[in-house]
Amino acid sequence: MARQDGAARTPDKVVHKVLNNNVVISIDKSGQERVLMGRGLGFQLLPTDTIDPAKVEKTFVLDQGSDADHARQLLASVPYPVIEAVTTAIDEAERTLGRSLGRRMPLAIIDHIQFVLERMQKGIRIPTTSMPELRVLHPQEFDAATAMARSVSASLNTALPDEEAVFLTMHLLNATRDEPNGTAALLFRRVQHVVTTVEAGLGVKLDVASPDYARFILHIQFLLQRLVAKSMLRGSDTSFFEFAKHSYPRSYAIAADVKSYVSAATGSDLTDEELLYVIVHVERLANQMVDGAAT
Repeated sequence: MARQDGAARTPDKVVHKVLNNNVVISIDKSGQERVLMGRGLGFQLLPTDTIDPAKVEKTFVLDQGSDADHARQLLASVPYPVIEAVTTAIDEAERTLGRSLGRRMPLAIIDHIQFVLERMQKGIRIPTTSMPELRVLHPQEFDAATAMARSVSASLNTALPDEEAVFLTMHLLNATRDEPNGTAALLFRRVQHVVTTVEAGLGVKLDVASPDYARFILHIQFLLQRLVAKSMLRGSDTSFFEFAKHSYPRSYAIAADVKSYVSAATGSDLTDEELLYVIVHVERLANQMVDGAAT
């Protein structure tokens, strides 16, 4: 479903389908369907009436097929204040990020927010972690998603759960990355699993506000990206790796667990050069814990 903002001039129409008082499907002479939205736009509208463009607040162009059927069903069932709140928040996010979020983003977020609201009404909440890695890996998207959640909450006078910033960040990542759908989310889940592995090995929760944590997270992200691109670090001198392996046995054991996970998840083995840097980062995190305990 393509999106066109604002009350742009509507083309000559041959028929309208009123979904509700605020949402109208307009079909032009070429058979192209457009979703027109505005408060009271469909009230007492007849199929051949002329629509006042000044009343049109948002316009979407529908694709053909099952996506269009889903769009019609969704927009007919979701209360207009929710649609209005979401599209306004998306407009703000696009201005913040300086780019379009794509044709499918509005429907995806409308669907998501309506589901959240329905769960809240039933007293159901799906718990999630705060996922602090997102702040480090994707600060712009995380900030934009946090602002989106606040905007929707304010518009609907309903406080969304704190974890909505996380879910909205994942939507933004998949909308703003030139990657196959879900790639950003998959990369993030793998980074998070590595963090969990390291925390289990060290027996602590890492300090997400520390520079060492930020450096570690970024390194793991780049490591996984190099793995996918088949451009892993390689070196002929193994002396540094052997030194780290024997000097930092606990960090080496944790790095070996990370290697096992990465191999199982991606089908590729880390080189000794890549493993060396994981050992170094884990050892730095371990030293940070000791320093923190001493102060």
